[in-house]
Amino acid sequence: MPSKTRSHFHLLTIDVLEIPSFTPQTTRLTQTASHYKRETSTARNAVSNHIEMANTFRHKHFKYHQQKLEVFIPLRDFRASEVVAAVSVTSTLILFLHTSHLQYQLALYTHSHDSLASSDEGSSGHGDASVTSKYGGFNLHEYKHLDPMSLNNTARHQKLTLMFNRVPKVGSMSTMALIARLSVRNGFTFHRDKIQKIELIQVPRREQKRLAQLVDRFKPPSAYVKHICYINFTTFNASPPIYINMVRDPVERVISWYYYVRAPWYFVERKQLFPELPLPSTRWLKKMDYETCVLRGDSECRYEEGSTKRNDYAQLTEFFCGQGEKCCGLNTQYALQKAKDTVERHYAVVGVLEDINVTLTVLQHYIPRFFANAKTVYWDEVQKFSTVNRNMYKPKVSQGVKDIVRRNFTREIEFYHFCRRRLYMQYAALNLPEEA
Repeated sequence: MPSKTRSHFHLLTIDVLEIPSFTPQTTRLTQTASHYKRETSTARNAVSNHIEMANTFRHKHFKYHQQKLEVFIPLRDFRASEVVAAVSVTSTLILFLHTSHLQYQLALYTHSHDSLASSDEGSSGHGDASVTSKYGGFNLHEYKHLDPMSLNNTARHQKLTLMFNRVPKVGSMSTMALIARLSVRNGFTFHRDKIQKIELIQVPRREQKRLAQLVDRFKPPSAYVKHICYINFTTFNASPPIYINMVRDPVERVISWYYYVRAPWYFVERKQLFPELPLPSTRWLKKMDYETCVLRGDSECRYEEGSTKRNDYAQLTEFFCGQGEKCCGLNTQYALQKAKDTVERHYAVVGVLEDINVTLTVLQHYIPRFFANAKTVYWDEVQKFSTVNRNMYKPKVSQGVKDIVRRNFTREIEFYHFCRRRLYMQYAALNLPEEA
């Protein structure tokens, strides 16, 4: 300890839970702490010691103990911003520890509900089997007479610019990583929007115009990726891009989002990118599991028809319906019909996460300039792509609870099946050998 007396230090005493298991995300915290090593070595050492102590605890105990974590931050010879930075790092660690507690609880919850989930799946009979069958439960012979050109909007585009206005939690990170990899192999330029502090998918008209003109200036062939609702480029005298997107079972998507925003690495990364953002409260992070949230009618898990004041992107149709107030309303008839019309008129391919192999095949054949060799690249690096953004904190949710949620997602589910049917029509029209 340096010669400075205790009075020269600010004492932070925080109650923490020692965690019986630590995840690889711990490495990110140590890296964050190391960023301030020269300015706040004392704080960093306290953080590292606590992590080491918790890891030791993991091998010896399986019950939680409260402990005081004391971090002495020297106030002399430091700017106020450096002290704030040290406090921020320490606070982030504490929230990470508490959320790891949530991970442990979720693991126990999953284990205790495995048998229930298995019985639910077993009672569903052969209905689910058809959905997960090789051809998605569709009779491809009904569509083999179709002309692929009649189902391919790509041919109507004069400019080779790809627009992936990605929906959250549909495998969009994996798809984006695939596009980036293919840009090197197929010789096109890859662009993506920077991560936003607040991700707005509905934007004012002037921002729509700015974005349309930005994408229009890209030298073809180019690809652009952003979370945004569909924008009609022709409204702003810009060349329309080749639109693509992905969809996923709407109920599975909102469940995924619920746990995604509570994963430790999510808010730690957000804090690193935007230090000024407040950290989420421990109470919110340790909130009830999704099943309890639904059964208790909590506002976060209550999906009311026409609701526009949600921040979880629960409305799948909104991304395809487009910009405008009428498109903002969960499970509305207007959004459903407008989204269907937009897909038919303006989207080359809308892939389906649950049917990834068919999706890759259709992308390869309908947009070959960008997706040539997509299946080869995807499966050669399947481990890399399949683990992007995978959430280890998400437990299973019983079929009964999912059925409750589905009652309020009827039109969203209809749109999802509409996209699946369109995808399989495109696939069948190719008349490929069965092994494809």
